[in-house]
Amino acid sequence: MAQEENTATAPSHQVLRWVVGGIAVSMSLYHMWVAGFGPPQAVIFRGTHLLFALTLVFLLYPLRPAGAGGGRLARASDLAVLALGWGAVLHVFYTFEALTNRIIYIDDLPLWTTIFAVVCIVVVLEGTRRVIGWALPLTAFVFLVYAAAFTQVKLPVLLEQLYYSSEGIFGSTLGVSASYVMLFVLFGAFMERSGTGQLFMDFAMSLTGHQAGGPGKVAVVSSSLFGTVSGSAVANVMVDGPITIPLMKRTGFRPPFAAAVESVASTGGQLMPPIMGAAAFVMAEFLAVPYAQVALWAAIPALLYYVAVFFAVHFEAKRYGLAGVPRAELPRLGQVLLQRGHLFIPILIILAGLFLGYSAPLSALVAALACLPVALLRASTREGIGLKSVLSALEEGARNTLAVAMACACAGIVIGCVTITGLGITFTQVVITLAQNSLVLALVLTAVAGIVLGMGMPTTPAYIVMVSLLVPAIIKLGAVTPAAHMFAFYFAILSAITPPVALAVFAAAGLAKANMWESGFAAMRAAAPAYIVPFMFVYEPALLAIGGDWLATLHATATATVGVVLLAAGLFGYLMAPASMWQRAVLVAAALLLIKPGWVTDLAGLALGAAVAVPQWAAGRRRDRLPGAGPLA
Repeated sequence: MAQEENTATAPSHQVLRWVVGGIAVSMSLYHMWVAGFGPPQAVIFRGTHLLFALTLVFLLYPLRPAGAGGGRLARASDLAVLALGWGAVLHVFYTFEALTNRIIYIDDLPLWTTIFAVVCIVVVLEGTRRVIGWALPLTAFVFLVYAAAFTQVKLPVLLEQLYYSSEGIFGSTLGVSASYVMLFVLFGAFMERSGTGQLFMDFAMSLTGHQAGGPGKVAVVSSSLFGTVSGSAVANVMVDGPITIPLMKRTGFRPPFAAAVESVASTGGQLMPPIMGAAAFVMAEFLAVPYAQVALWAAIPALLYYVAVFFAVHFEAKRYGLAGVPRAELPRLGQVLLQRGHLFIPILIILAGLFLGYSAPLSALVAALACLPVALLRASTREGIGLKSVLSALEEGARNTLAVAMACACAGIVIGCVTITGLGITFTQVVITLAQNSLVLALVLTAVAGIVLGMGMPTTPAYIVMVSLLVPAIIKLGAVTPAAHMFAFYFAILSAITPPVALAVFAAAGLAKANMWESGFAAMRAAAPAYIVPFMFVYEPALLAIGGDWLATLHATATATVGVVLLAAGLFGYLMAPASMWQRAVLVAAALLLIKPGWVTDLAGLALGAAVAVPQWAAGRRRDRLPGAGPLA
């Protein structure tokens, strides 16, 4: 799932390593048991999830790294804070019956409950800071200060909202982490252990490696597939990049562009069904729809995203005459499918489960349990599979959930403050006023806010903040509710490739030994059509398969696809041959017309595109007839 990349400090003592491993495995097994046999009461389930997460966070992310001065004192303080966190959560468990019977906001909070509410808030903020940095905890703190000091909300009421209600720390966002994210992250861990990453790479190489700019296209295809294993853009870069980036450089791609292609392709994994970023599960919870519905909404926008990136690579390669990898050096598709094709079965299990109406967590559980047995089916994938692989996947799944779990708990503080103060309504009015009742201006404001928020925090909390403050204004100005939520989700993700804080680009630039800023701007150019796709589906909800008119959906998809291809052609200066400046301008204009819904603009866009394509095609045919003429560059 999508999440901020952080490197936990490995426990220095062997006993502590065993303790951490045992807790992580127990966390995974507990969530698998719940997925199979049903959860306890919501507060108990979410609280147990938070207890596991807090325990691992304060053990894996100490106040001072091992070897630093004052280590013993720092470790003692870590354990003391962890004990306070346990006390705060267990207090909710102990008083659960009283919690369900009291009159919320009317009955006074007991002194101990007030103390534990403050403790819980502080511990969650500190735990989140250790995993994902300062941005989200500081954001939550600002909302806390606003609610406590600048509104009429009394402090006991605020504490009750955050600690004792279903709209605070133990609210639906933490429930999403416990119910959905944990299982899908576990599925990804089991997929990695079964060797599926190698299947994705070989599959992409056999399909596109020999084409013009083949290694770049391999990065696009393999990264879209790898999104089913890891929704993290940076993790995707670090798995695919060491293979695809040197290949791209070897075949002539400039280092900044090679880094851009890998980072943009990897970022799209969070948009790619059937397993998207963690925020997609939060969206399903907010909209009270099955996760399969969210995946359906995301399908066409994800297609447009990857079509845009694929053709950006193609046009760059054709413009500079970059060849692919010789076929003799590539795996054959039939051989790849024969040796490793069965590893696609777990993904098919998830798709079948969602299609047949089973819950997403149950589908993920069954698929995860199938991963290693499927790998044992053939000798080519059997090597290294055993009990150690199972335990390693269970531990890795728990560790990889920590960032999302803490982010969801901390985001609950933001949601609680926004709800109790009515800030969401106020902010909606402000956005509408600033946008002067213009939907397009409101969308631009939301897009900028999403990118800025996403620069400092993971996709999930950035999306949650946008839903609380900005999405209601878009809906009020006429956007369809699912389209408004997808818009926020999309731009929270695009921050990973948008300078100055572009984590995926930073990781890829390091692998390519390229300048960070050059790589960042190359990534924005390669993904330029992707920045327009969200505006497309807000104005044309048929791109989200909304409305039930499949003819309208097919028409909108076809014209939008041609539009993003022409936009990439205009930006990279190549369609069927190198394009002059006036041709590039015409291609961009044609793309924008095709992107805007409506038959008139579609026909005008097609006509402008043809005005460039037909002469280029005719000129190419004439060159091909000349004696000794070779293929176009």
